Amino acid sequence: MDTRRGPGRARLRAIIARLKSSERARKPPLLSIIQAAGWPIWPLLLCSVIALALIIERLATLRRQRVVPPRLLDEVISVTRTSLPAPDVVEKLAANSALGRVLAGGLHAVIAEPRISESALRDSFEAAGRAALHELEHYLNTIGTIAAAAPLLGLFGTVVGMIEIFGSQAPTGGNNPALLAHGISVALYNTAFGLMIAIPALMFYRYFRRRVDSYALDMEQAAERMVPHLMRFAMPRPAAA
Repeated sequence: MDTRRGPGRARLRAIIARLKSSERARKPPLLSIIQAAGWPIWPLLLCSVIALALIIERLATLRRQRVVPPRLLDEVISVTRTSLPAPDVVEKLAANSALGRVLAGGLHAVIAEPRISESALRDSFEAAGRAALHELEHYLNTIGTIAAAAPLLGLFGTVVGMIEIFGSQAPTGGNNPALLAHGISVALYNTAFGLMIAIPALMFYRYFRRRVDSYALDMEQAAERMVPHLMRFAMPRPAAA
């Protein structure tokens, strides 16, 4: 009876092994890679999701039409050629774009203080420009931090994989092939994922930084054009006795 059960059990084990291998083959490639990379991959995946969301948000926000509309300065100069606009018109200008907020800052200053000096008007433009620039730089430091931290997280996963490789060595000199392969997978996958996240994040960080610098220069030049234009409406200060 035992001799008849032996071949049956062997065939059963072979069937179970084939079923397990087919289940592993049906797993999505990305899921199998994540499982092979081990737990150190999860911080990298979190960084990738955050970086992707911030990059998409910045791409939508830092469009030229939303920051520095091409014809806005000429339109403001045309509207204010003979008189200053009403406060509600200035508020609509401030809601138009970042450049609109800068120009509205100068208009608010002239409307609030008809005897404003040129230096005070320049200070108003500068303060509005700093506020607009701060909004344009929103999330850029986060993207830069992810670009710097992702390779370090990948290196951390590499160290964890190396620890598992050395831990697979038995005291007697033998080794566990499964643990050895898992340690190598953890080390290599985490290194690759760290670089895959860091390189695009760094590229977009540089791109956004260059675009913000370009917008800052455009707003500065627009303010320089508006200063003499608005000083025409400033009332002269009374002469000192």
